[in-house]
Amino acid sequence: MKAKLMLLMLAVMLVVSACGKKEETPAAEGAKPEAQAGQEVTLKVATLIPPMTDVLDIVKPLLKEDGVNLEVVVLSDNVQPNTALANKEVDANFFQHVPYMKQYNEANNATLVPVQPIYNAIYGGYSKTYKSIDELPEGATIAIANDPSNIGRSLVMLEQNGLIKLKEGVGFNATQADITENKKNFKFKEVDLLMLARMMDDADLVAMTPAYASPLGLTPKKDALLTEKDDSHFAITLVAREDNKDSEAIQKLAKRMAGPEVKAFFEKNYADIAIPAF
Repeated sequence: MKAKLMLLMLAVMLVVSACGKKEETPAAEGAKPEAQAGQEVTLKVATLIPPMTDVLDIVKPLLKEDGVNLEVVVLSDNVQPNTALANKEVDANFFQHVPYMKQYNEANNATLVPVQPIYNAIYGGYSKTYKSIDELPEGATIAIANDPSNIGRSLVMLEQNGLIKLKEGVGFNATQADITENKKNFKFKEVDLLMLARMMDDADLVAMTPAYASPLGLTPKKDALLTEKDDSHFAITLVAREDNKDSEAIQKLAKRMAGPEVKAFFEKNYADIAIPAF
């Protein structure tokens, strides 16, 4: 009888012990990586081309010291990085300026937010045939990016340099419909950002950032027929989501990307095409 009683008590103790362990499991599984002291956090950042990829390569070992494993995800077009970020496939992206980000948010009901401006890319107009804007012939074809933010940016640059006139007050929201004066009857061809460099063979003038001009050996200071007067509105920026922008890992990334190592990199390698925005 005593043996049976002891076995029954032992069984009860095992059940109680098991229940206690089950109660602890959800808390452990639900703990955020950042909340676990000493544990490395993995941060995925989507990007496109140099110098964006270069900046992330520079900060990667620095973030390792901060307990953050940076995974750089290089994508093939200028839509995927925002789609991946909005769908939480990556934690941040680094390839765009804020007006482009806002355009994506409006079109997709997304909540992407700027975290840290990194550099101002000098926007310019390039030609394979002509050496000055005065040489552009009647009816010349000008290639510009086809997204609204860069359409406006391109048209404002052309107006600043006297090639066209825009409706008063339209600013960077300008479209071709807002052109009020076009004395030389320039024709505008709107193409995807990644197609701009290829348009050098087909257009008389191509408006683009250094990221797309540099692979062709072109720099705004040396080769551009014209440049915009103010590029601070279009700083290439680290972007995250509203729900993670204040996370410790994102803030560590922002701090490193705006650090002295990145600033020195731009001054040494890209002084003629990009200016640090921090």
